[in-house]
Amino acid sequence: MTQTQERSRTFTWSDPVAGAAHIGRRGGLELLRAMIAGELAAPPVMHLIDMARMEADEGRVAVELVPQEFHYNPLGTVHGGVLSTLLDTAAACAVHTTLPAGVGYTSLDLNVKFLRPVTVASGTLRCEGTVLQRGRRTALAEARLTDAQNRLVAHATSSCLLFPLDQPPRTGA
Repeated sequence: MTQTQERSRTFTWSDPVAGAAHIGRRGGLELLRAMIAGELAAPPVMHLIDMARMEADEGRVAVELVPQEFHYNPLGTVHGGVLSTLLDTAAACAVHTTLPAGVGYTSLDLNVKFLRPVTVASGTLRCEGTVLQRGRRTALAEARLTDAQNRLVAHATSSCLLFPLDQPPRTGA
């Protein structure tokens, strides 16, 4: 029988409803910059996976994450879902930076390619999302995830549906 050493983790977050109340009242870039400046609380998912530092410019967002043991899958590497969350965040938030007040978005898809394993030895991960094309109804973005040695570890493309916030998108058949 193998003896394991227990570890624990505690985190806190702010009420996400308070931040969501600002959606649609500000342009996307203004909203993200308010979060970066601490004027608005970061979404709980950032605390859940311990995302750090965010940068936002028109059509571009970068986020960072230091891989931790609590990100690991049974293979001893960072779980693909954690990496996908980083890629989705960077790509979708890049689209968000291009939206005026009153326009919302939702991800239509996320296509991910994992190129190399990530562990705590990978060092700080940096994920940059960039808008490739934005129309009236859809946007296409990509995200590139690199390790501390600037090696590409994963890549993603994402399509987003854009819609006026007074008319939420229809789902289903």
